[in-house]
Amino acid sequence: MKVAVLSPLTWRTPPRNYGPWEQVASVLTEALVKKGIDVTLFATGDSVTHAKLQSVSQKPLGEYSRDAKVAECLHISNLMEKAGEFDIIHNHFDFLPLTYSRLIQTPILTTIHGFSSEEIIPVFKKYNARSHYVSISNSDRHADLTYAGTIYNGLDEQQFHIGKGEGNYLLYFGRIHPHKGAHEAIQIAIQSNKKLILCGFIQDETYFKEMVAPFINDSSVVYLGNVCPQQRNQLLGDALALLHPISFEEPFGLSVAEAMMCGTPVIAFERGAMKELIIDGRTGFLVNNIQEAVGAVSNIKSICRCECRKHALNKFGSEAMAVNYINLYRQIIKRRDSL
Repeated sequence: MKVAVLSPLTWRTPPRNYGPWEQVASVLTEALVKKGIDVTLFATGDSVTHAKLQSVSQKPLGEYSRDAKVAECLHISNLMEKAGEFDIIHNHFDFLPLTYSRLIQTPILTTIHGFSSEEIIPVFKKYNARSHYVSISNSDRHADLTYAGTIYNGLDEQQFHIGKGEGNYLLYFGRIHPHKGAHEAIQIAIQSNKKLILCGFIQDETYFKEMVAPFINDSSVVYLGNVCPQQRNQLLGDALALLHPISFEEPFGLSVAEAMMCGTPVIAFERGAMKELIIDGRTGFLVNNIQEAVGAVSNIKSICRCECRKHALNKFGSEAMAVNYINLYRQIIKRRDSL
């Protein structure tokens, strides 16, 4: 079986810091290679992989100035012009590659990592009969689309080690944006009388300046910026809990799975996929507001960190993700060959 994995160009695959879609594409690619699958990764030229690498853009768009549309067109067309060399194309690049699906014979499987807006749905609908869609959670399915299955995002378990939570702090790990709840995390920490460490790149400058920065004091509220994977593992493992007070229907939440992989329980607002990721009372707490979150902090030591790690390995391990995708690849290829 020859598989082409199409990763985004915004960040390196795997990302140096932030880059959830690139991270998932990387974890899957490496897991497929370990299982003997012939994989070609289409990504930036500086990407790190054991698969074959194809690239038309040496550096990520997020790290230097270049016309994104031009780079994306060259990137996608580079794969599509080689489509006949592969048994299946696994698309992690959102809706644009779907526009090629009727022009090639190779089936395209698209992992839908979320919908940026309702305006992109017509593209998915147009190619619904020709393409194959995977949702990353059952809660992130659009009623107008048909799905081949739900496969949860996987993590490279070797990068995450169980910690003891001895740092005596709460952790916020994600984009600094109103939807992700950095301000709410600060309020939870203050009312719990706990130190809070904030990590993540600033996506909304106004929100950061008005709602987050005034509380940063380098003692009880600390902002570390966009940390690297090595720092991430240490910070997650030493935290008492990860705070995830989101205000939108999040399709997955990699930091939630990462925290549990480090044995760290998660306190999250019950929105989006949170009820699929967290076992309430066993690997964290699902709450509805700041007050309930504060109560959960006081009970956080009732959660077994080994149980968090075990849950994450079973549900979000790279092996589980790879096996599920390989089975789906085979089903799609068999269906095509029978036509």
